[in-house]
Amino acid sequence: MSSRRLTLLGRTAVLACTPYLALKLLWLLGFDVGVGDPHRIGRAVWVAANAFTFLLDAIAAVVAHTLTRPAGLRAPAWLLLLPLWMASGLLVPLMTGVVGGSLAGLITGGRNPMGSDDFIAPWVFGVVYGGFLVEGVTLLGAFAVYAHQRWGGLLRSPLGDLADTGTRTVQRIFLAPAAVLLAALGCLNVLWGTGSTLGMDAAEAAAGTVISSASNWSQGLLSLLAAAGLLLLVFPRLMPGLRVRWPLAAAWTGGGAAFACGGCMWLVQAVTDGLSPGAPAVSGGLPGLVGALELCAGLTVLCAGAFTLGELTTDMRGNAQRRMIVERPATRTYT
Repeated sequence: MSSRRLTLLGRTAVLACTPYLALKLLWLLGFDVGVGDPHRIGRAVWVAANAFTFLLDAIAAVVAHTLTRPAGLRAPAWLLLLPLWMASGLLVPLMTGVVGGSLAGLITGGRNPMGSDDFIAPWVFGVVYGGFLVEGVTLLGAFAVYAHQRWGGLLRSPLGDLADTGTRTVQRIFLAPAAVLLAALGCLNVLWGTGSTLGMDAAEAAAGTVISSASNWSQGLLSLLAAAGLLLLVFPRLMPGLRVRWPLAAAWTGGGAAFACGGCMWLVQAVTDGLSPGAPAVSGGLPGLVGALELCAGLTVLCAGAFTLGELTTDMRGNAQRRMIVERPATRTYT
C-alpha cells in the first residue's frame, strides 16, 4: 500500500512541475509569454535567473521520479536528501506564505501583488503558484513515505533511545548557538509579519504587502520550530519519550526554510543587485543582516545534520547486522 501511495505522489509531483518548466523554457527561448514589461530586467540577468530556476525545478522532478523507483532505496542518501531539504525549505514557506497572504488579502482587502503586477500577468501567478502548491504537497508527501520506508526504525525511535555517537558534545557546541540564533531571527520575522518596520528603510517599509507579511510570519514560525527541534535533538533528555520524527521534521523544515528561502534568497538578491547598474551589491539594514545570518545558521544545520545522519544510520546498520548474526540459526554439522 505504501509503495502505491509513493508512486502516485511521486508521479503527481513530476506532472506538477511540467507547467513551470514549460513556461521557463519558453522564456529562455525568447517567447515572453505572460510578461508585460520584458525590458524591466536586463536580458543577461533574465536568462540567468530563468535558467537557474528551470534547473532547480528540473532537479525536483528528477528526484520525485527517483523516489518512485526501486533503485531509489539504494541511492546514496545525500544525493536525494540535499535537494529535498532545499525543496522543503523553498516550498513550505511559499505554500504557507502565498495561501495565507491571499486569504488575508481577501479578508482585509489588502493589496495582493499577484493580482496587480504590471510585469507578470496575473494568470502566470496562478499557473506557477498553483503548480508549486500541488508539487509541494505531493513531493513532500512522497518523501515522507520514502523516509519511513528507508529510515523508519530511526524515525519511530524515542529521543531517549538515540545512540550517543560520540560527537554529541560537538553537536551541542554548534547547534545550540544555531538554535538560539534561529529563535532570535524567527522573532524578528514574526515582528515584521505583524507590520513592524523595525530596521527597514522607507522603500522596504512601503513595499510591504499581504504576501510579504504572511511570508514573514511563515518564515518566523518555521525558524522558531527549527530552534525547538534542534534543541530537542541535541538535548534528548528534555523529552525522552518523544518520537525522533517530530523534532527532526521541525529542524529539517525550519532549517531548510532559513537556508533556502531566507539566506539563499538574500544571496541571490545580492548577486542580482550587483549585476544591475546603479544598485547596491548587498542589501543593507537589518533585513540584509538577517538574510546573511539565516544563511550561516542554515549551513551549520546542514553540516551538523549530514554528520549526525551518517553516524546514526551507520549505527543502525551495525545493530541490524549484529541482530542477524545472533538470530541466524546454527548450522548442523554431520560427521
